[in-house]
Amino acid sequence: MGPNDFDRFVGENSDGLLRTAYLMVGDLHEAEDLVQETLFKVASRWPRVSRMDNPVAYARRILVNLALHGSSKRSRNRGELKATPPAETAAQAAHLDVDDQLFDALAALPPRQRTALVLRYFLDLSAAEVAAALSCSVGTVKSSTSRGLKRLEETLRPTDHYRSIAS
Repeated sequence: MGPNDFDRFVGENSDGLLRTAYLMVGDLHEAEDLVQETLFKVASRWPRVSRMDNPVAYARRILVNLALHGSSKRSRNRGELKATPPAETAAQAAHLDVDDQLFDALAALPPRQRTALVLRYFLDLSAAEVAAALSCSVGTVKSSTSRGLKRLEETLRPTDHYRSIAS
């Protein structure tokens, strides 16, 4: 990629970055802001970034850092404002191909577990790629994803009451 290819980079990668941000933060408007800030940072370093082997991985790492950095503030704001009405949440999830029940269960996870799962299973990155994006070891990624998957399974598994009704 050359210095004039930034527009193409944005066109090819914005939707994926937005889906990733949305799954990490749970709010479409905030996800859009994170992607915009990410792309601004990438643009300011484009001559160097364009020569990298994987500019998308670099952008994703910036996005992850931005999303994780403000996670406690976002949680507080969500609790205080009850930010998104259910109909809007459903519309956002439908737009981004996310099941409501899975989205809610994912949103309930701690930010690093949620991010590890999003990168590993929604983006289908290897454990090593997730470790690079999160600036941690592969072992940490494996344990985070394992714990996150267990919590998702517990949340999404029908209770015994519902199983007996379905039988």
